[in-house]
Parts: sequence; C-alpha cells; structure tokens
Amino acid sequence: MIHPTIETLRRLRLTGMAKALEEQQGLPDCDRLSFDERLAMLVDREAVERDNAALAQRLRLAKLRQAACLEDVDYRTPRGLDRSLIHSLASGRWLHQHNNVLILGPTGSGKSFLACAIGNQAARGGFSVRYQRLTRLLDELALARVDGKATRLLAQLARIQLLIIDDWAMARLTAEQRRDLMEVIDDRHQRASTILATQIPIERWHDTIGDPTYADAILDRLVHNAYRIELRGDSMRRRKPDTPGDEKN
Repeated sequence: MIHPTIETLRRLRLTGMAKALEEQQGLPDCDRLSFDERLAMLVDREAVERDNAALAQRLRLAKLRQAACLEDVDYRTPRGLDRSLIHSLASGRWLHQHNNVLILGPTGSGKSFLACAIGNQAARGGFSVRYQRLTRLLDELALARVDGKATRLLAQLARIQLLIIDDWAMARLTAEQRRDLMEVIDDRHQRASTILATQIPIERWHDTIGDPTYADAILDRLVHNAYRIELRGDSMRRRKPDTPGDEKN
C-alpha cells in the first residue's frame, strides 16, 4: 500500500516527503523507528527540498555574472581586503538595516567576483537579489518608457532586496538616464540594499552623473549608509589559480 501513498504525495507536490518515504523502505532497521521519528524525517526532507528549490529560484532570478561564493574569496593576495568586514557582511545584518556596499578598485581586482559572492550569500540567506550592469539597467528603463512599462519595471526594482549594479559611473549620463537612475535609487532608499562595483573613485561620480543637483541627491542616498571595500594591487586575472575553486576575477 506504500506505492499509492507515494504517488499521492507526488501529486500533492510533496516530492521531498515522497523521496524520503521511498528511502525509508530500503532501510534495514526502518521498523525500529517510531511513527513520530519517521514522520519527522519526512517533514525534514520536504523542508530541505523546498528550501533548495527556493534558493535555486532566487539564484536564477539574480542572474549573477559569476558563480561566486564568499568561501572562495582569496585573502592571500594582498589587495586591502578586510576579512572581518567580509565576515560581517556575510551575516546579512546590513541587509536587514537596508545599508549599501561600495566595492571600489582597479580593473581585475575582483570587484565583480566579490559583488556576486555577497549576492550569492544574500540569496542563501533568503533575500531576493538581482545583478545588473548600469548600462544595461538604463537601457532596460529607456525601453520600458517607450513601451509604457516603466512604472512596472521601477516597482519590480524597488521590491528587490539586494540590487547589484556593476560598472557604476563608467560613462557620463544623459538627462533621461539621470532621472531614471534617481527614481531607482530613491525608491530603494532606506527600503532595500544596493551594491555598487566600479573602478571609478567616488570623487569622480559627480562628473559622470553630470548634474550637480542629481549627483548630490543620488550620492546622499547611496554613500552615507554604505560599507566601503577598496581593493588595490595587480589584476587578479594575471594570477593562475592554485585550485579550481579559486577566485579569478
């Protein structure tokens, strides 16, 4: 009679419980377990399956540029990386407080890798994440305005708990891009967290934003409640990884 029960569990989309029940049938000492113990095993398996599926969905929607995780961050190469700060960010408290992170450094210093690793950790902690290069983000907003879908896209961006914007401030913004960026940043201010990764020093952001009023407003919402990670040194791309899991970018 166990097979109809397993099929019913699958039909109810309780696949974790179905798998655990099948596995229990192969245990030699299964009959020694009490009903409560066997039920607990089924429920625990279902919870794990659902948690894993939810994480896979969050990572799929995040569209992280690299499959990076904090466990693979390289602390051996001297580049000014503060291990205690990374461990603090790994806890996720800054996300609950809606703070931001600024990752600065020269080309190849590992900014994108670190941003994606922090994003991966946030997704593992249950937060919604999205990775986007600034130019692509602004292009999407421009197209959405043409299609009359800008309001919907802005609402979607506002709901993302961690927005990673890579290649920040690389080119001077147009007037329309400044307005779009201001809306994105203002919607998220004190409601969600943002990571900016860039090789452009903060003192040059005013020039790339273009308008001093917009620049002051955008930076006020991003910089004052942000953790700063300032990387330095030679490009990580020139160093051959010691192991397959080592950081490359």
